[in-house]
Amino acid sequence: MLVGTTRVPSGTRERDVDVDVQGSVAAGFEPVRDAFVRNFTERGDRGAAVTVYRDGRPVVDLWAGTRDADGGTEPWTAGTAQIVRSATKGVAASVPLLLHQRGLLDLDAPVGDHWPEFKAGGKERALVRHLLSHRAGVPALDTGLTPEQAADAEQAARAVAAQSAAWEPGEAHGYHAQTFSWLLGELVLRVTGRTLGRWLAEEVTGPLGLDFWIGLPDEEAHRVGRVAAVAPPPVATGGLKTRPKRDVSAAYDDPDSLTRRAFAAIDPLPDENAPAYRAAELPASNGIATARALARFYAATFGEVEGGTRLFTPETTALAGTEEAAGPDRVLVVNTRFGPGFMLHGPASPLLSPASYGHPGRGGSLGFADPDAGIGFGYVTNALAKSVTADPRAQALVRAVKSVL
Repeated sequence: MLVGTTRVPSGTRERDVDVDVQGSVAAGFEPVRDAFVRNFTERGDRGAAVTVYRDGRPVVDLWAGTRDADGGTEPWTAGTAQIVRSATKGVAASVPLLLHQRGLLDLDAPVGDHWPEFKAGGKERALVRHLLSHRAGVPALDTGLTPEQAADAEQAARAVAAQSAAWEPGEAHGYHAQTFSWLLGELVLRVTGRTLGRWLAEEVTGPLGLDFWIGLPDEEAHRVGRVAAVAPPPVATGGLKTRPKRDVSAAYDDPDSLTRRAFAAIDPLPDENAPAYRAAELPASNGIATARALARFYAATFGEVEGGTRLFTPETTALAGTEEAAGPDRVLVVNTRFGPGFMLHGPASPLLSPASYGHPGRGGSLGFADPDAGIGFGYVTNALAKSVTADPRAQALVRAVKSVL
């Protein structure tokens, strides 16, 4: 079913709003379209897209708004891509899992077997599975890297290899918000001789026809919109409360906390709209994607997709959803659950069901798979909110999908 402009009447809202929703929705999935519209009329979206695959075929493919969140008027189109921040991590995690699937990487091997320089500062017993599940103990650096240093893979790898562990690897977990880039990137380079971005392009996104890049090519830069931070709409006009708990706020406000230091591993924060930043390979944070690419990728992790093949064997699919870490997160200061590279369904990041695995991006974007329901999901936005693991807009769409299954 094709969709078009939707007029939302005034009454409970302050004014009429025209939402020019483009794309299609299969019969029965109309609640997802309705939730997508409300993301614009109630939750502050400026430009966004959502795609849902069911049993290998797209059943929702919608986009609306403007491609730039900072005042531009050019409309979002079917091919518009955006930076997805930490939603990059889930796609990047497919690389070591596929290497494991092919017999090239043992998850129970010490990281130092592949990367001898990493065996320093109490990290000697860190295993590959610890690295993937945020248990390696190096979520922060004593001295943050500048954006230019962070983009230099060799320099960044030296910094993380020299860093002393914040805890004995494997004995706790804490979100490696930025250092995940250099941990994963260097491991893949040591195992394959290729950068993670190149391996992903040649082995995954290219064969599957995905508009997803870690290291944006110059020839694709024209498709990428500008992101911008936005304030949440007032609760009185339909916005949702996103205020974190007091201890979480305190952790983000304290410059000496592990939370603050983990996110400040790149300091100062990079300009995410800068061409140099987008061209760099940062598997933790700077993937560029369409919603279609995220949904199709996750659908391919557990089954064949229209015009493509299945990425993971059944054994690797089961591994992707296997809990490796759960409970108090030393960085996010909430209870989180992680598999080998993927965030799992839980209170901090509700997905579709306990079978779901994927990854949110700080500020809004989300991609995940639910093999039990046959769902691959992708949501991409250019309006970056203050949310970290559970954005109200993404959650509204997830609830809508759940309501029709």
